[in-house]
Amino acid sequence: MRNSFEVGPIRIGEGRLFLVAGPCVIESESHVRTMADALQRVTADLKVPLILKASYDKANRTSVKSFRGPGLKEGVRILGALARDAGLPVLTDVHEPEHCAVAAEAVDVLQIPAFLCRQTDLLVAAGKTGRALNIKKGQFVAPWDMAHPLEKVRSTGNERVFLTERGSTFGYNNLVVDFRSLAIMRQLAPVVFDGTHSVQQPSAADGVSGGQPEFIPLLARAAVAAGVDGLFLEVHDDPAHAKSDGANALDLKLLKPLLEMLLAIQAAAGTPSAI
Repeated sequence: MRNSFEVGPIRIGEGRLFLVAGPCVIESESHVRTMADALQRVTADLKVPLILKASYDKANRTSVKSFRGPGLKEGVRILGALARDAGLPVLTDVHEPEHCAVAAEAVDVLQIPAFLCRQTDLLVAAGKTGRALNIKKGQFVAPWDMAHPLEKVRSTGNERVFLTERGSTFGYNNLVVDFRSLAIMRQLAPVVFDGTHSVQQPSAADGVSGGQPEFIPLLARAAVAAGVDGLFLEVHDDPAHAKSDGANALDLKLLKPLLEMLLAIQAAAGTPSAI
C-alpha cells in the first residue's frame, strides 16, 4: 500500500525527486550550518526539494574509539535551531525508544538505522511521535520483508513512512545492491535510494568502514532510471577528514553535476511512478 504525504513543503511519493543530504554526524554546530547553507544553495539552483540530514549520535560505529557526535541534548538543540534558521526539513537517526519523543521536538523526520529496522519498541515509539519516518532496509533483510516494519509503525496510526535501500551484505566487508528491491518496496511505500552507504565497505579499514565513493554516481544513475521517489546522500566538504563515514561520502563539489545528471535521467525515463 503506497501513500503520499508531506514533510514540510515537500510532497513525498508523488513523482518529484527529492534529496536527503548532509554530513553523517554533527561534527560541530558551525560545520553542520556551513553544510546546510551549501546544500541549500545547490538544491535551490536546481529546484530539488531538500531534507537536511545529520545525526546527533552514531551509536553503531565499528570501534569504541570512533567519534559519535554531540549526544541527544546538544544535538537536538543544534538541529532545532538549524531547522528554524534555515527553514529546511531536518532528519536525524534515533537508536533508542526513549530518544524518539525528544528528537521529534526538533526534527521533521526520524530515521530508523538499517541495523535496527526490526526493533519493535523503537519503531512503535517513533511511530507514536507522528513525525515522518525513514526506515532503512537492513543489510540482512529481503525487500518484501520490509512490510513488517511498516506494519509496526502503521499500527500506531502513523502512515507517514518511506523506505530506504542501502545495499545488502555480500560476503565479508562488502555490500551489493539488488535494484529489484526498489520496485518491490515501492509497492509498500515511497522509496529512497542511499547512494553513499551502498558503496560502503563495512569494517574494512582496521576498525573503521571503508568505501568506494567513485561508484556513487553509477549506482545513483541506475536507481533514478529504475524509478525512486528520492535520493539519500551523505555529503561532506572534506571527506578525507570527516569524523564519520568519510570513506563513502560524496564530496560536496560533486553534488551539483550529479544532481543535474540525475534530473536529466529522470526526465528521460519518466516519473518514478512509472515502475
